[in-house]
Amino acid sequence: MATHSVDLDAPDDAYLAFWRERHLSTLTTPRRDGSPHVVPVCVTWDPEAGIARVITSGTSAKAAHVRAAGPEGARVAVCQVDGRRWATLEGRARVREDRESVAEAERRFTERYGREPRENPLRVAIEIEVERALGNG
Repeated sequence: MATHSVDLDAPDDAYLAFWRERHLSTLTTPRRDGSPHVVPVCVTWDPEAGIARVITSGTSAKAAHVRAAGPEGARVAVCQVDGRRWATLEGRARVREDRESVAEAERRFTERYGREPRENPLRVAIEIEVERALGNG
């Protein structure tokens, strides 16, 4: 299976299907010292809007790392693996705290993972403007 870049304007059906399947992923954010912080997350991808979303507590380290990058956003990656299949989305992340953005991220989470997220009054959405997609298969 060869690694390949994915055309974000026309991702193939298999790649899109993989991002709709129920998989845990990892989110990699940069710490202040530049080292990678990698944690498991649930992620959704809206290829039409070019946005991947992760819900988390506003007090989490991942949210703090993204905020620390400032208004231009943090360079991050989300990756999921299933056996030999894998897919990575890279881009700029920003923390969204407004109710509309959080509700959209929760809705998409429920759609992909088949359950509503647990109640969290401190919830935020990390939105990633996807700039590059990679995968194999």
